[in-house]
Amino acid sequence: MKPKKSLSFKLKTAIIVVVVCFLLFSFILFLHWRKKSKRNSSSLGSTIDLLPNVSYKMLYQATNGFSSSNLVGTGSFGSEYKGVFHPEERLVAVKVLNLQRKGASKSFMAECNELRNIRHRNLVKILTCCSSMDYSGNEFKALIFEFLTNGSLDTWLHLKIDREDQSGVLSLRQRLNIAIDVAYALDYLHNHSVQPIIHCDLKPSNILLDNDMVAHVSDFGLPRLGSTVTNSSQKQTSTIGIKGSIGYVGPKYGMGSEVSTEGDMYSFGVFLMEMVLGKSPTDEMFKDDLNIHNFVKMALLEELVQIVDPTLLIREVEEIPVAAVAAREYNNENEIVVDEVNQGHVNHCQVEANVYKCLISVLEIGLACSVGSPKERMNIEEVSKELHSIKNAFLGSRI
Repeated sequence: MKPKKSLSFKLKTAIIVVVVCFLLFSFILFLHWRKKSKRNSSSLGSTIDLLPNVSYKMLYQATNGFSSSNLVGTGSFGSEYKGVFHPEERLVAVKVLNLQRKGASKSFMAECNELRNIRHRNLVKILTCCSSMDYSGNEFKALIFEFLTNGSLDTWLHLKIDREDQSGVLSLRQRLNIAIDVAYALDYLHNHSVQPIIHCDLKPSNILLDNDMVAHVSDFGLPRLGSTVTNSSQKQTSTIGIKGSIGYVGPKYGMGSEVSTEGDMYSFGVFLMEMVLGKSPTDEMFKDDLNIHNFVKMALLEELVQIVDPTLLIREVEEIPVAAVAAREYNNENEIVVDEVNQGHVNHCQVEANVYKCLISVLEIGLACSVGSPKERMNIEEVSKELHSIKNAFLGSRI
């Protein structure tokens, strides 16, 4: 009897093991199928992880044939389009580069891979890139970035989104935060990336804002990409042509000169002054020998409040607490009266002394960064510390 029971027990055990193995194998197959179906259903998911898989056709469809209605902006290195990847409706920014020379595709892709590995809170994230041929048989190269919904700083400074309720006007606090964000990004590129990266075209249109109004610098590393296509035997950060945009390029920093961190600092200084004045360095008022640097330098010796962005002053006045307004009756000596601000719409606005001091301090940094001699300009580490101190002093005085 025992041998029969033993045989029956072994048989049952074997059957159970087989069933368990079958169920386990089926479960593994199910997980594999589910993972594969998810990967296939997300066209963007596969393209971000596998760099060579981004095709010209895919970008063509995402940007509606690179239509003018999808054009976000143009720069010295190329044109940028808004794109939508289906089926998940994910927004991206597609930077089509003006690099029509043949060859060096391998080095271009290698540089793209390096740029994709650069990660910082205040840099626009590069998702992937494309090196292919367009439908006309021309070489096509593009970078694909994350899309930031609040657009460029240039739009906020010069094309006010909503003038009536002031929702499109940046407060002084917001501008300080943005300036510090950009300083952090530049400090990372100059001093903390694997290889120092010179931006070469820092300006408000290359500074993008996310939902929380955090600034992200875009278009970094493009001179390196330019050098890989222009001359595949040359691995350097220089490129042919003017480095940057008119108004943001320092003296003698143009045709044929080597790129440098000092050149970026000049652009940063102009950017700071533009943030306070609300005027572009290419504004029609700046002509002949009068540039934004000289204009600010002269204004600091005269009446500063006449040159700063009037919407900035008005906004700061509106944000002053009621208690502070009541206190003015007893302490008028710490105020500066501004007459006929904003073309007569607001008269006798009161600018607090701490606001005035903050504006002067920011403009002084702008001047120190944009002096004629590159070696005399502030470096970005010094600037970051100074801006932090200015912000802390400004916020502390308002509590």
